[in-house]
Amino acid sequence: MDLNILWFILVCVLFIGFFFLEGFDYGVGMLTPFAGKTDGERRVVINSIGPFWDGNEVWLITAGGAVFAAFPHWYATLFSGFYLALFVILLALIARGVSFEFRSKVASPAWRKLWDWVICVSSFLPALLWGVAVSNFITGVPIDANMEYAGTFFTLLTPFTLLGGVVTFLLFLYHGAAFLSLKTGDEAILERVGRIGRISGAVLVPVTVAWVVFAFLTTGLKSSPVALAAVAVAAVALVLSVVLAWTKHWGVSFIASAVTIAFVTVTVFAAMFPNVMISSLNPEWSLTIYNASSSPYTLKIMTIVALCLVPIVLIYQIMNFVIFKKRVTQDKLEY
Repeated sequence: MDLNILWFILVCVLFIGFFFLEGFDYGVGMLTPFAGKTDGERRVVINSIGPFWDGNEVWLITAGGAVFAAFPHWYATLFSGFYLALFVILLALIARGVSFEFRSKVASPAWRKLWDWVICVSSFLPALLWGVAVSNFITGVPIDANMEYAGTFFTLLTPFTLLGGVVTFLLFLYHGAAFLSLKTGDEAILERVGRIGRISGAVLVPVTVAWVVFAFLTTGLKSSPVALAAVAVAAVALVLSVVLAWTKHWGVSFIASAVTIAFVTVTVFAAMFPNVMISSLNPEWSLTIYNASSSPYTLKIMTIVALCLVPIVLIYQIMNFVIFKKRVTQDKLEY
């Protein structure tokens, strides 16, 4: 295995970490106005991800940095072609971060309700748009012979990609419900979140099946044994997670939903390989792990740095979850 393949795998791993960790952040954010009916209950919901959300976003920055350094042509084409979609995601993430800080600055119910809805909407938009972007990775986009994106923002919006957006929206909503069921000790919140989680999980299964069938018929998914194997694992994990949610075994259900997210991500990367962006105009114009990569020397230096720093990041992340593992309740909130 050469360094180009290694870094393709490492980028995949970084996106797995991002979608797993930020996925439940998005889910909890979308649930905020619905899981909590009073200001105290909504503070419980928000505080459940308080110690985690900003650290989880670092995975996206790291993934973007890895793409920039290891595959600069991929980065250039991706961030120019998907510019508007990524800009909307960036604005949503900024709005969400501001909302967490601003909602408690004024003791007005209207003020706090406004920012709670900003949290909800700014979590919904990235959850939807990431699915649209990921679906475009495997279906292909118009890339010309100069490695330049030749379409518009609306080129990215097709029935298949929009269905992919619905899949990620439902998956992250369900993932967030499972996480919140483990992090709150408030019975009223648990009841509402459990109901939303079970319903969203029941809807998620057929929608995901439709997306997979669509992908099998219209993309290169069926030609990749690794992608097909990953789809099978993701399907089993998703069904198991939903069944466990209906029996209120939220701990194992959350683990199974994490496995689902991981293997859906593997499916997308395996369906692309050895491409990093597929050209719908001409397969020969596709960006691959070789024609889009940095020099071998750059990849070598990056590998050494990654081996030194990635374990530190993982240790910090694990410690964070261990330290803040207790359930959040209203009586422990600081007003």
